[in-house]
Amino acid sequence: MRHALLTANDSEDIVQQLQEQGFACVPAAQLAALAGVPLAQLRALEPTWNDLPRDQYLLDGGKYRARRHGSFIQNCAAGTLEPVKHRAHWQPTSYNALHGGIERWFEPLAPHVSADAAWQKLLLTLGEIFALRRDEKQWFIEAHQFRIDTAQGVGRPTPEGAHRDGVHFVAVILVQRGDMRGGESRVFEADGPNGVRFTLSEPWTVVLLDDARVIHETTPILPGATAGVRDTLVLTYRAGGFQDPV
Repeated sequence: MRHALLTANDSEDIVQQLQEQGFACVPAAQLAALAGVPLAQLRALEPTWNDLPRDQYLLDGGKYRARRHGSFIQNCAAGTLEPVKHRAHWQPTSYNALHGGIERWFEPLAPHVSADAAWQKLLLTLGEIFALRRDEKQWFIEAHQFRIDTAQGVGRPTPEGAHRDGVHFVAVILVQRGDMRGGESRVFEADGPNGVRFTLSEPWTVVLLDDARVIHETTPILPGATAGVRDTLVLTYRAGGFQDPV
């Protein structure tokens, strides 16, 4: 794994970096270009983060996280993306020691978000890139809109700590970074000592992760001069089916 953060500008660069180091960072302009949509169309989605209900499942007692959740199936050959009936988000305790083993029924994505053309192109494009790295015909995608705030002090983007998600690929997209301190992204080898640390600042920059090869976390955020927020879109891509309780 390289110790310097590199940015990938096209699909070939991204696939090469995923293969070599297990992650890739794609700037906002390149992400929009790859998806074939103006960056302004992605940014037009940002107000939907103002309508996220509070996460009722935080076991650390915090009130700093709001979120919505939705699931999709991508047919890579046909280039289609189909929403599925609203379902619980579930992870085994082996991947999430804090919240694993619990069916968490978050509020669903707003219908106009799931139906948005730029949203759909974004999910499809990332799935196509991941299919270049791992030859799969179908992806089972979970989408999470997150807002972490500092209204009550410390906000924790990853209260479970450094982790893997139990999927094949993860995309962490920064949507907004308000008046705050912290929020450093950390990506480390799952089976080695190397890693990188960096802070995402430009809206719609994305970090792509090979979930089998790296672990990741984001450090807590603290208020700046005023209470701040950190909004992200986290997308997970899994082959063979969604994670569900056995």
